Amino acid sequence: MTIETYDPNAAAEVTMTDAAIAHVRKMLSKNASKTGVRLAVKKSGCSGFKYDVEFVEQPAADDQPIQVADDIVLYVAADAKAYVRGTEIDFTKEGLNSTIKFNNPNAKDLCGCGESFSV
Repeated sequence: MTIETYDPNAAAEVTMTDAAIAHVRKMLSKNASKTGVRLAVKKSGCSGFKYDVEFVEQPAADDQPIQVADDIVLYVAADAKAYVRGTEIDFTKEGLNSTIKFNNPNAKDLCGCGESFSV
């Protein structure tokens, strides 16, 4: 048996794939007033939580900034860090459909539509 410690203030360590970075870069170029992308978690969906991604002009005061590329900053909401720690954000295209995918090692269950998760 091992004992693990939990620090809710530890860094989130979220990463983005090259495809996700390219997508965010394209979206930010269309919105000159936006300076980065913010990742938060809300209670919702059939599994308990859902990801909330928005392009922002200013991060919240307690957001954790992560420089994912020279020109892109990802801001992780303080209350989401424990839920998204270790997550890889990806962007995929399948046929005519494209979507942002979250590869979250903390997610124990995902809903059928892929919109929500539980920890």
